[in-house]
Amino acid sequence: MTTGVRRRMGVEERRQQLIGVALELFARRSPDEVSIDEIASAAGISRPLVYHYFPGKLSLYEAALQRAAQDLASRFEEPHEGPLGSRLLRVMRRFFDFVDEHGPGFSALMRGGPAVGSSATNALIDSVRQVAYDQILSHLRVDDPPARLELVVRSWISLVESTALIWLDGRRIPRAELEIQLVHDFAALAAVSAAFDEEMTALLRHMLKDEPHDGPFTDLAARLIALAS
Repeated sequence: MTTGVRRRMGVEERRQQLIGVALELFARRSPDEVSIDEIASAAGISRPLVYHYFPGKLSLYEAALQRAAQDLASRFEEPHEGPLGSRLLRVMRRFFDFVDEHGPGFSALMRGGPAVGSSATNALIDSVRQVAYDQILSHLRVDDPPARLELVVRSWISLVESTALIWLDGRRIPRAELEIQLVHDFAALAAVSAAFDEEMTALLRHMLKDEPHDGPFTDLAARLIALAS
């Protein structure tokens, strides 16, 4: 007769397991509402053993949020192929996939709180924003952005964040509509800036050059023309 023996995890494997368990719980509730006891129970280990792998509650939360931030940042990576409007729409769909899957954790990460308000987690948020900013500039093929372009891109990233947070509070607008609206918002911000700056005008023309008749930017133009008429 043979009996099953539970395999003992190595230190790093156990750490990664605890991080994964914490993220699963954060997907349902804010990190501030999740206790170490709950994480230990879900992982099938004792509370003292959790502290063997993480020196404190905040260190576990920061490790979990770091993984979430890396995942979120990766959602902005997109091949430089096809019209820009379609690329941005695919990015927004992946971004809202993350928001949908990690609602309470995303909200806590962006709004801050006792468990996530440390300088380390604030740096994580800034790193995600910087990745998004760098990715957008790479798609625009701009290495040294003029002041107005930097304002447009950073303003749009802030708009994406705030839109996602508002959407999570009741989800009163269909997600697909918000995704396309945010792509329209990017084009609109660029267009307003182009009205005041020749460099932005040239950039906007480059953005629209390969836009197909059924693309997001063309759709926005058609809607605006319809409103004006």
